[in-house]
Amino acid sequence: MVDTLRPRPRAVPVEAPPQPADTAAADDTATATAAQEGPDTAALRVQTARQLAHWTAATEGLAQPENFASAAAWASLEHRLGLALRSELQRAVDRLRPKTRALAGALARARTVEEVQAVRRGVVAVRRDIQRVETVADFYGDAVNTRTGQRLAALLRACDYLAVRSMTAVLPRLGQPVPEVLSYIDKGMGASILRAGVRLWDPAAISPVAAIKITRHNLLRPTALIHETGHQVAFQLGWNEELARALHTAARPGGEDVADAWARWAQEIAADAYAFAHTGYAALAALHDVIAGPPQAVTTILVGDPHPPAYLRVLLGAAMCRDWYGSGPWDDMERAWLRSYPLDDLPTERRDALRRAVPVIPRLARACLRQSASAFRGRPLAELLDPGRVSPGELAALARRGGPALYTSDYWADAEPLRILALGCLRLSLDGPDAQQARAEFENWLLALGRKG
Repeated sequence: MVDTLRPRPRAVPVEAPPQPADTAAADDTATATAAQEGPDTAALRVQTARQLAHWTAATEGLAQPENFASAAAWASLEHRLGLALRSELQRAVDRLRPKTRALAGALARARTVEEVQAVRRGVVAVRRDIQRVETVADFYGDAVNTRTGQRLAALLRACDYLAVRSMTAVLPRLGQPVPEVLSYIDKGMGASILRAGVRLWDPAAISPVAAIKITRHNLLRPTALIHETGHQVAFQLGWNEELARALHTAARPGGEDVADAWARWAQEIAADAYAFAHTGYAALAALHDVIAGPPQAVTTILVGDPHPPAYLRVLLGAAMCRDWYGSGPWDDMERAWLRSYPLDDLPTERRDALRRAVPVIPRLARACLRQSASAFRGRPLAELLDPGRVSPGELAALARRGGPALYTSDYWADAEPLRILALGCLRLSLDGPDAQQARAEFENWLLALGRKG
């Protein structure tokens, strides 16, 4: 999911700093001048001066990061990440200060009702600008403030690190910068991202970091993190549009309407393919466990929804596994999926649409990973990120090679963090109810990774 804008819980605000001296002086001047002018002008001046003083103080309050998140939460951030967020907040304040100062000067010079009214309209405009900046600051402050407690802060720092490493594997090789990542925790079913480089609620502000929401239930199985960084990578490289064309071509044997539908879902399919290339079957298993809901939710095709219906999404993931790894646990997953969601039970129109979309899925799996793309400088995604490195067999070989040190060694954490992520989540997927040891080892690894940073 992309660019969701409302984290929780809310940060607890603190008092804004005292009113700046220049605004207080303007307020005094307005009161003195009021005694020498008509009642309408005087009344407008006093009200406008007080309103301006309020919003000037609010501007200065925006300059205090601890008005939006606790000092401990800010301190838990990696240095460059915290600097990027605080710098963006400071730039926003620096854009507002000249406006409030100019209004204070204009009010001091105003002598007529019309001139004071012009200042008042300017104050209303600044009020709107401040609210926009505050919305941005609240978003990031709320996200930072989810890092309550040392354990949760360490887990989220580990997510930051894994997300950055997942993009470092691709973006620098294609001449693109790797954005900092702010992971935060929230309720809900799915992860989401507010991408770095997109325009925020304040039109003058560009998102300085990629803010990735991780759901509570997936924090210790965070392959969805890589789906979200896939959105960032596809956005920066312009792959979504190109993949849409490739999917349309691959799906055309199913009919133009089928091809059009698959092309509309390119944005989410790109992110699924990216997560698969990095974490293999573990990404599909985690996705399955989240989107396996009531039959209507799984099979409904929503107009305007960028996500493929869950029914098709799981089948596409299984096809990617089969294309790269041959037979495996994804075959049983697909068998159970088809049994759990029989199309015969659906309304005719929905049943026919899904049935016509299924036969082209193997072609789509190959188009996602094996087809060359100009976004990747003429190479396929699989040449940049080889899914074979995260096959169950390769991950088992990694586990044998690393031995007990795989989850405790700084060397392995630096050398293979994403394959350890894939292995840890694969073990959770395969062991099921008997995964207590695997879960404990993987959680301890995540905690150590976050504390190391």
